[in-house]
Amino acid sequence: MDADAPREELSALAAEAEAMWAHMRREAEEALRLDPSLTSLMLGAILDRASLEEAVVQRIAARLGASAMDADTIADAFMQAVSDDETIAAAFRADLVACVERDPACGRMIEPLLYFKGFHAIQSARLAHALWRARRHDFAFYIQSRASDALAADIHPAARFGKGLFLDHGTGFVVGETAVVDDDVSILHSVTLGGTGKVAGDRHPKVRRGVMIGAGAKILGNIEIGACSRIAAGSVVLKSVPPNSIVAGVPAKVVGTESRTEPARDMDQILRGLAYDSFDYVI
Repeated sequence: MDADAPREELSALAAEAEAMWAHMRREAEEALRLDPSLTSLMLGAILDRASLEEAVVQRIAARLGASAMDADTIADAFMQAVSDDETIAAAFRADLVACVERDPACGRMIEPLLYFKGFHAIQSARLAHALWRARRHDFAFYIQSRASDALAADIHPAARFGKGLFLDHGTGFVVGETAVVDDDVSILHSVTLGGTGKVAGDRHPKVRRGVMIGAGAKILGNIEIGACSRIAAGSVVLKSVPPNSIVAGVPAKVVGTESRTEPARDMDQILRGLAYDSFDYVI
């Protein structure tokens, strides 16, 4: 948050964060009431934590901790990053809301925090990126490696992510060093934001606000995916995509105009009423 932001805006955000945390604690208490065998999980992950930020940090650290580096060391580094950069905590909250709003399988706020490895992978990437910016490159690479092992998502620590992201499932998500993903993007499993070879420098995709990327899509090279576009499952995108486009195929082509204001929020993955020369049928 900018230091010059109006006081009332800061107060509103603080109140929202407190309300979210109180709601999540009530969900955890209810889960524990229904199943006392969850005592260790609910206490350790939520009910014994002082804040939402601490809960997220501790849960991610627990997923990434290993013999080479324990969870406490990772949690300490992550809490320091959160303390140094207020936008990380805001991104935690926006990502949680994105999961609940966009995933029909998600019925409570605590579910992404406790169980969803797509959410965990994005937060791990946020820690790795904070370490990268602090020039702690080996620590950042370690987090990348552990997240790849534990969460099946391989994200270079230099890659940049906005807030309000929904990574559904997360398995097979691969992101290159110079990739950028803006706010309010939804991505399904087995998506690659990669390069096209051994070219150095800025060589990975830039995904703009509100984009939805379907399962298995490969977006390769220093290209831009325009805001509020929809990339169909299995597409291989090799050229920049204008805003508000529907893209499909191998190689991908623009097959329509996106009528929805933000396909990332609608999560509609079916192409309807479209035909072009790569198709031999109309959906």
